[in-house]
Amino acid sequence: MKPIALLVTHDYYPSRPDRAEPDYAHNQLMLLRDAFEPSGVTIEPVFWQDEGTNWSRFSAVLPLLAWNYPQATDVFLARVAEIEASGARLLNDGDVIRANMDKGYLAELARRGAPVPPTLAVQACSPEVILASFDTLNADEIIIKPRIGAGAWRQARLKRGEPVPTADVLPPAAALIQPFLPAVTEEGELSLLYFGGRFSHALIKRPKAGDYRTQGQHGAVETGIDAPEGALEAAEALLAKADGTPLTYARVDLVRGADGNWLLMELELIEPWLYLVLDRQDGKHGAKLFAQAVLERL
Repeated sequence: MKPIALLVTHDYYPSRPDRAEPDYAHNQLMLLRDAFEPSGVTIEPVFWQDEGTNWSRFSAVLPLLAWNYPQATDVFLARVAEIEASGARLLNDGDVIRANMDKGYLAELARRGAPVPPTLAVQACSPEVILASFDTLNADEIIIKPRIGAGAWRQARLKRGEPVPTADVLPPAAALIQPFLPAVTEEGELSLLYFGGRFSHALIKRPKAGDYRTQGQHGAVETGIDAPEGALEAAEALLAKADGTPLTYARVDLVRGADGNWLLMELELIEPWLYLVLDRQDGKHGAKLFAQAVLERL
């Protein structure tokens, strides 16, 4: 079988010698390579922003490490179209990727009955729009997120009465504004990983003291756990409302609302970090399930 391409960025290329932090991307690549090895399929990192890649020499393309696409969306969409035209299988599918790029998908899931925090969609983050959102959302603290973004990039937290952040801190264009959920800092964000529609593993991401961001690059602590009561049912009900199911891979990010029920923060279907090493079996269980989900589609 042809190799599988793993899209990577120049900044996060596995095993880059000048990286100071632990090489998590390399570790994930090694786990995936080991999982695919019994099937005779190799995983090959490919710089997604480079021109001229012959996508037809791959059986499938996985955008798992294309972490900087929000800063180059037009180029990314062009790559998606190139891959689709080449005959290589894009996983997840191109239609799923295009829809999931814009966090406006949350509104569509809410229309289908998914539990989503109250969300205000705005075209620009002017001070007037931001200040008015406190009353619109009946909130004393808000989170402002880019509609296309990842890793808390250009995201801001603001309390009523505080100065509005400068434009270079705020989302550069269209944004979503939501009430800040205290459970993010009190309990953390729960992530559940599904491969081929099958549950793999769960983890809790707790921000460092004084912060609210749940990503490891911002100091959050990530811990593998057994899925809490009701979480699997909530996640699977959400996945049933998504397009393209069963998805090759999905990460469901949940936070408890004030009533104790789970709310959807994000449904990550493009480049979610898979947290394979937190699957309670040294990454081998999750990687095996992931490989199985991919191979079922080839």
